[in-house]
Amino acid sequence: MRTYTIAVLVNDQPGVLQRVSGLFGRRGFNIDSITVGASEEIGMSRMTIVTSGDERVIEQVERQLNKLIDVIEVTCISASPMVARELAFIKVMAEASMRPEILGVVETFRASVIDIGTHSLIIQVVGERGKIDAMIELMRPYGIIELTRTGMTAMVRGNHQQ
Repeated sequence: MRTYTIAVLVNDQPGVLQRVSGLFGRRGFNIDSITVGASEEIGMSRMTIVTSGDERVIEQVERQLNKLIDVIEVTCISASPMVARELAFIKVMAEASMRPEILGVVETFRASVIDIGTHSLIIQVVGERGKIDAMIELMRPYGIIELTRTGMTAMVRGNHQQ
């Protein structure tokens, strides 16, 4: 089973996200991550969906998505050179004595501290999934209080469009 990234241009209308995610659920496909936001065109949004399956499953997903009324364009961008990033906030226990050690890890990962509390830090890390996973694992021994991730967003490199 392989991971695929699908870019979907949709009308910015209420219920579109629910119809797209419902299609995956009805077909028994899992969504590993989904991000949605404004696109370059007013009134349109772009979804980045990461899912797993074989080539036949992805072709079926693309066909089914194209049948939805508010879907304008569906492109599997996994085969193209692409830039893909995810964002995570990690709130970690950070007593004064541990902060230099934690800040060393933060610096190594080119992450940043975005909030400092009396007993905690919130770290922002941006990168590919593996980088986020590695940062989370390194923060576990300090005590992760809270964690949130955006899911992946991606774009085809260079002069190519979705």
